Amino acid sequence: MSVERGKVFWITGLSGAGKTTIGKELFKLVKEKEKNTVLLDGDEMREVFGNDLGYSKEDRFRCAMRYARICRMLANQGIHVIICTISMFEEVRAWNREEIAGYIEIYVRVPMELLKERNQKELYSECENGSTGNVVGMDLELELPKNPDLIIDNTGESTPEQIVDKIWKKFLQDI
Repeated sequence: MSVERGKVFWITGLSGAGKTTIGKELFKLVKEKEKNTVLLDGDEMREVFGNDLGYSKEDRFRCAMRYARICRMLANQGIHVIICTISMFEEVRAWNREEIAGYIEIYVRVPMELLKERNQKELYSECENGSTGNVVGMDLELELPKNPDLIIDNTGESTPEQIVDKIWKKFLQDI
């Protein structure tokens, strides 16, 4: 008996872009139709692994590859995965495309000025004043997604529900 593979919705963007908010809404909708669905969040995943990696470029890469391998493992068992992660490396996203059959990349794009204004975790202001470092988009370069399956400009003009409706119509209306 073969198991149908799950889909992986890799929701990426900078800190404060709205990845987790969108991911949670998408999870609720998909979970209603497909019970074999999980939501993974980058911040929570770090805790699951015991916060054993820092925020340097090298540690972030190791962390991202952990997430990618977990997503592949779950999808291969027929579980749909919604993961919300900064995912700053094109190499990781390319690996996902090669290794995960049901990979769908969603890039949540927000102008840096708006992210600094939102400054939800105070990362951007702390980086600007020198009290913290290793902030993606500030002192760590973000490798922009080269070919995401969907780009969402999350400037506040659409509600999370409207954004998820767009994702649903593009990728999920057949489930």
